Amino acid sequence: MLVLGIESSCDETGVALVDASGGGVPVLLGDALHSQIDMHQAYGGVVPELASRDHIRRVLPLISQVMAQGQRSLAEVDVIAYTRGPGLAGALLVGAGVACSLAAALGKPAMGVHHLEGHLLSPFLSADAPAFPFVALLVSGGHTQLMRVDGVGSYEVLGETIDDAAGEAFDKSAKLLGLPYPGGPALARLAQQGDGQAFKLPRPLLHSGDLDFSFSGLKTAVLTQAKKLGEPMDAQARADLAASTQAAIVEVLVKKSVKALEQTGMKRLVVAGGVGANALLRSELNTACGKKGMRVHYPELSLCTDNGAMIALAAGMRLQAGLEAPQRGYTFDVKPRWSLAEIS
Repeated sequence: MLVLGIESSCDETGVALVDASGGGVPVLLGDALHSQIDMHQAYGGVVPELASRDHIRRVLPLISQVMAQGQRSLAEVDVIAYTRGPGLAGALLVGAGVACSLAAALGKPAMGVHHLEGHLLSPFLSADAPAFPFVALLVSGGHTQLMRVDGVGSYEVLGETIDDAAGEAFDKSAKLLGLPYPGGPALARLAQQGDGQAFKLPRPLLHSGDLDFSFSGLKTAVLTQAKKLGEPMDAQARADLAASTQAAIVEVLVKKSVKALEQTGMKRLVVAGGVGANALLRSELNTACGKKGMRVHYPELSLCTDNGAMIALAAGMRLQAGLEAPQRGYTFDVKPRWSLAEIS
């Protein structure tokens, strides 16, 4: 069973082809991605209308590229999957429209996929794939959640952010420091030159007793400290503030993740989403979990950002588990706001 996946939820156009014929994890046959970072840099963030238009330009050439990589023809594809949500409405509509139109033209079924389920399952494509059950830390630009995962479609929210997500804290703090878009990676690079203990920044909800997150107070503290330093900000002070900000975010994520593992009695943590590529987060999680005999699994770095492979993979795994019946009516809707807890 060949599954073609299309991702267009925000500022990356991703297309991938997986073979879900066997009983094991679907095999990735082809993968292509176009990032819109260069286009949005001039505006300091994602411009939804421009993102949608660029998806229109990119998606068909990427499909051709992936089919050539996989050495398959479109006629051989069995299911065409697309990101149904959450994400930017206009961007989602591009992927959904192309997927359902292509499916109708080929006489094949189409299938909407939850974006976060794609992230959640993406580590199954890595060399060190996890096994069920596990605790998942989903950390991306707009989402920070701890999930109990007992199998495909079996998800329980253990904790989530009540305001800004970790990715937003990275991006907004970076903007306060005058760093370019995308802010998170820029802040992480600058932090390598700084001292993470230089500034005492808050760790919101660190000792709350639950597994929820809050990062808006941290962002406010960074703003206050940046104003104190003034402009032009000393280069070393800027690096120290970046490092201190990163250290605060990472400490909260690590301690809450370990607490989730202890509360559930599980020994396996899966980290997914763009922030999962952060080197300090990976190092601190490996150290903290290693001390307690726990394992941590990550997607390959290339699969941390939004991509078509995770969408094709999630569709394939749901089909293998008998959880989905792809539609042949070719009507579709998108869900810009869609909780992962709503799917099964």
